[in-house]
Amino acid sequence: MEYSLFKDRTDAGRKLAQRLIHYAGRRNVIVLALPRGGVPVGNEVAKALDVPLDIFLVRKLGSPGQEELAMGAIASGGIRVLNEDVVKLLVIRQDEIERVAAREQQELARREHVYRGDRPMPVLRDQTIILVDDGLATGTTMRAAVVAIRSQRPERIVVAVPTAPRETCQKFENEVDEIICATTPEHFRALGEWYEDFRQTTDEEVRSLLGKASGQIHGVG
Repeated sequence: MEYSLFKDRTDAGRKLAQRLIHYAGRRNVIVLALPRGGVPVGNEVAKALDVPLDIFLVRKLGSPGQEELAMGAIASGGIRVLNEDVVKLLVIRQDEIERVAAREQQELARREHVYRGDRPMPVLRDQTIILVDDGLATGTTMRAAVVAIRSQRPERIVVAVPTAPRETCQKFENEVDEIICATTPEHFRALGEWYEDFRQTTDEEVRSLLGKASGQIHGVG
């Protein structure tokens, strides 16, 4: 099957929202977007469904010397998920993992402050949480988010992305209540290949989108 490119993350969010319309208008639904790239996508989903938008912070742990290859990820709440296959394959030592994790923890804390400020995290218990990103590759980062969210005892966890490899989506079928990958290209090499415009989302864009959605966020809980 041939897939057309998304124009940008806004276009991707609007198309993804069509696959989530059964959640529209429900009072116990919250869209949590993974910054930075997931926020423009999540914003369109939240608007279409008329539900609150917020963020959930996750940081990839890049492998030493091969930073693009995820050896794991960390998430808000002190959650850490390791990709044991990568750790074993590259023979990554524990002290190397700790060094990378400490650095990424600092960046996670910085972004939490920049994006959220003094605004508290919404209450997730007994809520339906739709976790949104601009796509999945290995799924390691999203998996860390799922583990962290589950500890908050939500009613339901949904992972929704515009594009991902079919095998990555299938891995989530037993980990979440629902996985929605709008497109699953057969030859998936890099996430950016499926967007005409894949420019990096800035901190300012994230803050702006969250600011516009804050009226809804304050109503949660």
